[in-house]
Amino acid sequence: MTNSPAPDDGIVPDTEHRGLIERLPQFPRDLAQLARFDRPIGWWLLFWPCVFGVWLAGAGVQWQLLVWLLVGAIAMRGAGCVYNDIVDANLDKKVARTAARPVASGRISKKAAWIWLLSLCMVGLIVLLQLRFEAQLVALGSLALVAAYPFMKRITWWPQAWLGMVFNWGVLVGWTELRFDNWDAIACLYAGSVCWVIGFDTIYALQDREDDALVGIKSSALRMGARVHVGIGVFYAATIALWAAGIWLYRPDAIAVLALAPVAVHLLWQIATLDPADPDNPLARFRSNRWAGALVAAACFVVGNAGA
Repeated sequence: MTNSPAPDDGIVPDTEHRGLIERLPQFPRDLAQLARFDRPIGWWLLFWPCVFGVWLAGAGVQWQLLVWLLVGAIAMRGAGCVYNDIVDANLDKKVARTAARPVASGRISKKAAWIWLLSLCMVGLIVLLQLRFEAQLVALGSLALVAAYPFMKRITWWPQAWLGMVFNWGVLVGWTELRFDNWDAIACLYAGSVCWVIGFDTIYALQDREDDALVGIKSSALRMGARVHVGIGVFYAATIALWAAGIWLYRPDAIAVLALAPVAVHLLWQIATLDPADPDNPLARFRSNRWAGALVAAACFVVGNAGA
């Protein structure tokens, strides 16, 4: 498979805000793409686990806290993407879908990328300072995982599992900001969320299987091979089982566990309608997880605040 040439304007095919990004001058456009501001699905998937922890804590909506966590999710997801592109620049050049990225294509120098990365981290630091000390310590505990993530695809077939640990750290941060108990329930919620990420990021990785195999990048999609539907199904089943266990440990009530029924149906729909042969299908199923996250957040709110 030959790599397609990078488009002149640097607008990647899977952008969600083509019109907005295209109106920007080239340099700010490249910075926006480098931080994936044109693809908000990433920060939604980073933000929803924060909401899980906050809403299950049973302290109400907590609008101000959620706004800060949303800002943090956008900034730190952007910072993570910039760091990933700096580390993966040489690999990205060899993959058709990523060859047009600003660092890989040479439109943004690594020095400028590092400056942009530090700027985004400063926004993250401002958000961090809004949290209680215990939550700050928990948040800082994710830095080693974040720093190691770009290298996982070189050494393990399961970089999606590492991404799951990173992307769901907000569960622990949101919970610790409001409470410091019921760690068995939160551990199950976190573990279930890790399985959720393995499932949906395997779907995302289906887009790159041929290129990844050619350049030596490892992924769960390649590892599962022809059994990808079964593999994703196993991880999604584990997701629901662990989420249900977490809710049961927090509130041992069958009605509370039923709050997960809508998201269970949604994940089943993803598996049933997934078509790896259709170039657009895996991306659409992956993006649908913003709604899966919303359904889990709603379940956490109902369970956490029932009778409050």
